Amino acid sequence: MTPTRARILDAAERLLRTIGLARATTKEIARAAGCSEAALYKHFRNKEDIFVRVLEERLPKLGPLLAELTEHPGERDMTENLTEIARRAAEFYASSVPIIAALYAEPTLLKRHNEGLREINAGPRRPLDGLAGYLRAERAAGRLRPDADCDSAAALLLGACCQRAFLLSTDESEPPLAEFAADLARTVLRGIG
Repeated sequence: MTPTRARILDAAERLLRTIGLARATTKEIARAAGCSEAALYKHFRNKEDIFVRVLEERLPKLGPLLAELTEHPGERDMTENLTEIARRAAEFYASSVPIIAALYAEPTLLKRHNEGLREINAGPRRPLDGLAGYLRAERAAGRLRPDADCDSAAALLLGACCQRAFLLSTDESEPPLAEFAADLARTVLRGIG
């Protein structure tokens, strides 16, 4: 039998994709997982904690790649690194945008959700800070211009990946992911390399 924590995350991911974060209550998640709400709280502090764990454990991962690259600047080709970052970020945003979109229609829920994310040191700033940190490490290794604005470059790359997710959600035609990621990486690197 699947452990309770895994069942809760499976149920939460299904509900987040089908009814959205705003309507997925802890009671609804527990019911879909086949457990009590008390069992849910043995594994997670609150709904925001569940949401963050779904994002971290069930969606494409960007954090570990950024941490690895930051620890070893100068060891791999920068264009390949930025291409892989862009690919993973685009996959992450394509998977997460449908889950979080409903939050923006509910200002009270959005405020509560953001407060919950701050309590557990999570949120959209983490990948942005991680990418900027990686770029600063490459700059310190002499692989980027000394005046490269790493924070702006990180925002441009991740912003483009997020924009692609929004366009895909409206059935806009977008280039294949591999092409998009490679083109984006080359463009950003031209600006800061």
